[in-house]
Amino acid sequence: MSNSKIYLSSPHMGGTEQSFVNEAFETNWIAPLGPNVEGFEKDLENYLGVENHVAALSSGTAALHLALILLGVERGDEVICQSMTFSASANPIVYQGAIPIFVDSEPDTWNICPNHLEEAIKDRIAKGKKPKAIIAVHLYGMPYKVDEIKKISEKYEIPIVEDSAEALGSSYKGQKCGTFGDISILSFNGNKIITTSGGGALVSKNLKLKDKAIFLATQARDAAPHYQHSEIGYNYRLSNISAGIGRGQMEVLDKHVGLRQKMNQFYRDIFRNTMGVKVFSEPNSDYFSNHWLSCVLIDKALCCFSPEEIRLAMAENNIESRPLWKPMHLQPVFKNAPYYGADISEKLFEFGLCLPSGSNLKEQEKVKINDVLIHFIDI
Repeated sequence: MSNSKIYLSSPHMGGTEQSFVNEAFETNWIAPLGPNVEGFEKDLENYLGVENHVAALSSGTAALHLALILLGVERGDEVICQSMTFSASANPIVYQGAIPIFVDSEPDTWNICPNHLEEAIKDRIAKGKKPKAIIAVHLYGMPYKVDEIKKISEKYEIPIVEDSAEALGSSYKGQKCGTFGDISILSFNGNKIITTSGGGALVSKNLKLKDKAIFLATQARDAAPHYQHSEIGYNYRLSNISAGIGRGQMEVLDKHVGLRQKMNQFYRDIFRNTMGVKVFSEPNSDYFSNHWLSCVLIDKALCCFSPEEIRLAMAENNIESRPLWKPMHLQPVFKNAPYYGADISEKLFEFGLCLPSGSNLKEQEKVKINDVLIHFIDI
């Protein structure tokens, strides 16, 4: 059996991406604008539905940054952010000179806890600092508790930035993730459900916000024959080449989601009768996860192995796995940021493990993964 590395989530091409890229070369659209950019935006708008407008950008992080700018976040403002997430969810808050306020997870979806969210809002208001925005994340493709978070958002009139970087193809009560926020963002990084190599998108039901995002993403150049700038702009637009890859990837998005879901079932089958191991899956039928990454929680008090022991055994067999995201309130760079919650996210980090989940895993690779995991189950 080959010993080539099995990655956690590697790019998976569908076959037609090259034709879109070739067309860009043939027509000399080698720029951060062009027919592929417009076509990719339209493909995403058609997929998301619900009258959404999409601005294709250079990364999901860029989309988050622009979302905060569009919502008026400025130096000294406070922004609530889910603690259990990748740092890119929180970093743009600091780009704006604002202060991140971290909130714990709840155990059903591993996402922002409605109870602790409201606690945080009340306390910040009592301290004279009403938060400017709430960044809520669909972790590993699992939708957050949309109805509860939206209710709190509306009660306190604080807009939601929906971080759907990991959740393209997921849905809640039949509505696509990426359409629930006042502004939503997507990511097409190389490890995501579909990729443009690097890339992201900002989504809004407000066409003026999309247009403003594109204006800011193209250096905020005023309408003048010369280069004139009345606002600070950014070089955040997606290239026509990368967008061509995205157009091809959109053709296989649903297929990739189905294959990721089969990988989640693969792990549920392996651990079906293993006490102390829980495979992360939807809490009920309202939730539909793309299972971007399949994760497990391992309670060593109930079984005889730990997440780290599995990770090391995987690594010895050239198989990539990794702990869950380390919560932001535990990160050295955010050590002084306020935090509201208990220890749910901390326990997820302690007991969780992400397993190989790619839509392009071969059968022999699955056999190899299975063999490593079965060794622990049989101990």
